[in-house]
Amino acid sequence: MLKEVEKLNFIRSLHLPVDMFASFSTKVLQRYRQRANSESAWEMRQHPWTIRYGLYAVFLYSRQREIIDGLIELFIQIIHRLSARSERRLVKTLLADFQKVHGKTALLFRIAEAVLNNPEGLVKEVVYPIAGEDTLKSLLKEFKSSGPAYQQQVHKILRSSYSNHYRRMLPKILDALTFCSGNSRHHPVLDALDWLKENEKCTQRYIQLENSIPVEGVIQPKWHDIVIEEHQGEKRINRINYEICVMQALRNRLRSKEIWVVDADRYRNPDDDLPQDFDANRENYYRDLGQTTDATAFVSQLRDDMNAALEALNRDMPKNRKVKILSQGKNRISITPFDPQEEPVNLVGLKREISGRWPMTSLLDVLKEADLRIGFSEHFKSVADRENLDRQSLQQRLLLCLYGMGTNTGLKRVSGGRHGISYKELLNVRRRFVHKAALRNAIGQVAQAIFAVRNPAVWGEGTTSCASDSKKFGSWDQNLMTEWHIRYGGRGVMIYWHVEKKSTCIYSQLKRCSSSEVAAMICSGQLKLATALEFFQYRFSDSFGGNPPLYSCGLSAL
Repeated sequence: MLKEVEKLNFIRSLHLPVDMFASFSTKVLQRYRQRANSESAWEMRQHPWTIRYGLYAVFLYSRQREIIDGLIELFIQIIHRLSARSERRLVKTLLADFQKVHGKTALLFRIAEAVLNNPEGLVKEVVYPIAGEDTLKSLLKEFKSSGPAYQQQVHKILRSSYSNHYRRMLPKILDALTFCSGNSRHHPVLDALDWLKENEKCTQRYIQLENSIPVEGVIQPKWHDIVIEEHQGEKRINRINYEICVMQALRNRLRSKEIWVVDADRYRNPDDDLPQDFDANRENYYRDLGQTTDATAFVSQLRDDMNAALEALNRDMPKNRKVKILSQGKNRISITPFDPQEEPVNLVGLKREISGRWPMTSLLDVLKEADLRIGFSEHFKSVADRENLDRQSLQQRLLLCLYGMGTNTGLKRVSGGRHGISYKELLNVRRRFVHKAALRNAIGQVAQAIFAVRNPAVWGEGTTSCASDSKKFGSWDQNLMTEWHIRYGGRGVMIYWHVEKKSTCIYSQLKRCSSSEVAAMICSGQLKLATALEFFQYRFSDSFGGNPPLYSCGLSAL
């Protein structure tokens, strides 16, 4: 985190013309940045100073926005981990002696009846025969583990972690970023941040409660008694507890863009996401989206749609034999798996024919044959002003680059073949030609060709239905997206796949281990297209006995 802050301060010391870059198209800036990325330091020095410094400025402007987004993600992640780890530590401590008491309501009535019948009796003689000392102790432990006392213990552990470690680094992030909001409702959080920056060097543990310290809209009601304490008839603020509440409030508003950050990309001002002429053509944009400008009508329509969906669910659920509502357990909805489809009659013969006709066909040969038939390599254009290579030589190097990257073989190992192309030549093609936009266009063309030539008698009709799931891959701790996976253990990232029902991968994306998969599942209906190599892998997976080759995990890296 300190290294990223140091990078950000260095870029800001150059005083880049940020306002000028903001007026340019994102695609134009991305193209110039790709050009700067593709050139080495020696090549960059050969340019005239006007081109050289222009490319440097665009590159540093893009890096500044990325660094700011990374710092915000890191801040959100740290605050989340503080609360999550505190609860996990407390739960482990309580589980050893926690015992849930069943039938508490009936037990309470029995105790009340016994007390009313003998109000003058001793507790040991009246209550203990009914409940028992062990039962009363279990009731007390259950209350402490679920009531306000539980939240206070969680906050105690959270405070210890924050004050001993995280308090040294979080102010560095706040000092490096400028927070803003267009809604006056969230200004108390901004005022609290300003107050923390002004009193950063203050070492007092308790501060007298004054009007200058923002409280409303910053401190959650459940933390009010922990932050604001009463001492000798006067109210005072616990400094560390107040800082924790400010950080949590800032995290919640950053995630919803209620508070945005200057010069950021993903966490920029939400107004910048709208077209420049949005105010003038607001009605036209709403009409194109099929929405109304009347908020009341929009809410009413949304409520009617939800009511109709719930009524249909309530009407059809009792008649559906595949779905059951359970009365116990964590997951109350039980869905019966579908019956497996029968294997096509001619599939065994097709496997035998493919194995006999192409017993030793490599993936590189399949990739080359596909390019010769549909020409997907035409989508890869240079980010520079001109291309010096002839198209045939460029096609050969592009296929070798895609093969080396997609299978995790690597460009160095691919360059050791008999084709006579060196590693530096492949690396030059990788930097100048292989980028995200070109790869997506090529993938789309390959996918369309696969769906076009697929024989419905063998593979079935094309469909928009697909299955989606994620897989964990290990990664280095230096990667800002690396996280500890709570289910599988270990540090890494997640690759999320959408696979069409006939085993064709149509989309894949990189995700954090703690990120929600709901948004990724919604994208499955859009049939976005993933790597070109994966399509060939799954298209010919049946020639490997129904299982994809071992290099499947490397294909999604593209």
